[in-house]
Amino acid sequence: MAYRNARRLSRWIAGLIAACTLASLSFVTRAAVPAGPGAWSSQQTWAADTVNGGNLTGYFYWPATQPTTPNGKRALVLVLHGCQQTASGDVIDGANGAGFNWKTIADQYGAIILAPNATGNVYYNHCWDYANTSPNRASGHVGVLLDLVQRFVANSQYAIDPNQVYVAGLSSGGGMTMVLGCIAPDIFAGIGINAGPPPGTTTAQISYVPPGYTAATAANNCKAWAGSNAGRFSTQIAGAVWGTSDYTVAQGYGPIDTAALRLVYGGTFTQGAQVSVPGGGVNTPYTDSSGHVRTHEITVSGMAHAWPAGAGGNNINYVDATHINYPAFVMDYWVKNNLRTGSVTTQPGGAPTGLAVTGTTQTTVSLAWNAVANASGYNVYRNGVKVGSTASTSYTDTGLNAATTYSYTVTEIDPQAGESAQSSAVSATTQSSFACTATTGSNYAHVLAGRAHDSGGIAYANGSNQSMGLDNVFYTTTLAQTAAGYYIVGNCP
Repeated sequence: MAYRNARRLSRWIAGLIAACTLASLSFVTRAAVPAGPGAWSSQQTWAADTVNGGNLTGYFYWPATQPTTPNGKRALVLVLHGCQQTASGDVIDGANGAGFNWKTIADQYGAIILAPNATGNVYYNHCWDYANTSPNRASGHVGVLLDLVQRFVANSQYAIDPNQVYVAGLSSGGGMTMVLGCIAPDIFAGIGINAGPPPGTTTAQISYVPPGYTAATAANNCKAWAGSNAGRFSTQIAGAVWGTSDYTVAQGYGPIDTAALRLVYGGTFTQGAQVSVPGGGVNTPYTDSSGHVRTHEITVSGMAHAWPAGAGGNNINYVDATHINYPAFVMDYWVKNNLRTGSVTTQPGGAPTGLAVTGTTQTTVSLAWNAVANASGYNVYRNGVKVGSTASTSYTDTGLNAATTYSYTVTEIDPQAGESAQSSAVSATTQSSFACTATTGSNYAHVLAGRAHDSGGIAYANGSNQSMGLDNVFYTTTLAQTAAGYYIVGNCP
């Protein structure tokens, strides 16, 4: 018996050791992503561009931090400068890496950033060739950029998840962003267009939307370029951002870009409530029939034609550090809404619970409710109409009428997913403006003074009709007048 027990114990210990070993190996495998130098590289030389001339050159940022994105692997972000810009002078801007402000975000997410220079001197302003009406995956700017992405994805030392490859750019780089998203939806899981002209427009039409050009026009071009890869649009997400003071690229192209992509993605979409983005931005999210956020549209009040780097970025040569931080927004958007990693975390949030009235006055109603995870704020509705917003889980509605009943609901706001459904309703009645007074006397005196009335020899308080006892001089009652013509038995509440 002792032998059998010892043998069982031995097997149990061996199994435990094996399980712990597997768990440790699993942890090590997930954690063993090679760390980079945490600095921008020196200038690199990549594929030759036989169409525009020269080799693609540029830089990359390989963070020393571990990836926080799904699957334990790194995301890859291709960042495209605009005309009259360069990777070194604007996207990076020196050793501190301010520029477009991608370094901080790369460190936060453990993502690798690619910053190439446009080959040739396209449109005589060092632009990306977004207006090419016949782009293909094997040549020109599209060819060398796709080659660059594949070089990094294929190199195991970078540990890049092919389902987390993104692209963003400004102006001609924004236009090229949409070109890449259209021609290679199998490669790019998400795109971010900053003041980018849509497919099929010419360089002469950069400042205005040509007559007859619609989202359908752009969508038809986009789908044609995708060819046999069009099926991958079903899991791509996108967004656009532009300034209300941009007079270089037509502001009307922004909503055309995203509307075209929704047409390409197919199905029905619901426009969410507008949500403020720190730095003067307003985002309008769109969700598909499955509740997934598929596009965002951000207008930035007062921003001119520039990359919205936000605080910490440059503030010169078409880079803006005084408004929203688009790298922070779009990376968060991509990671939370990526449909290819199997870990979508952002959907329109659940309605807040526990809504309750915590106090009233003659002109105010105070409310409180339970917090919703990841909420950036809440909207408060009175009788179905939005009356205010708050970042906390309480709100006081003011300017109300006395002695009036109101119905309230609350919604949760997520900067990516928009507004949730409304909570269950609660009712609140404001206090009366009438100054309550109490009078003590015989029931006979109350009836005689008009504070009560007699019915079958019994005195009843006017208004509340509460019984006071026999109507005579021997029964004494205190009556409180709480409203005009309305009395209750007892003192003022």
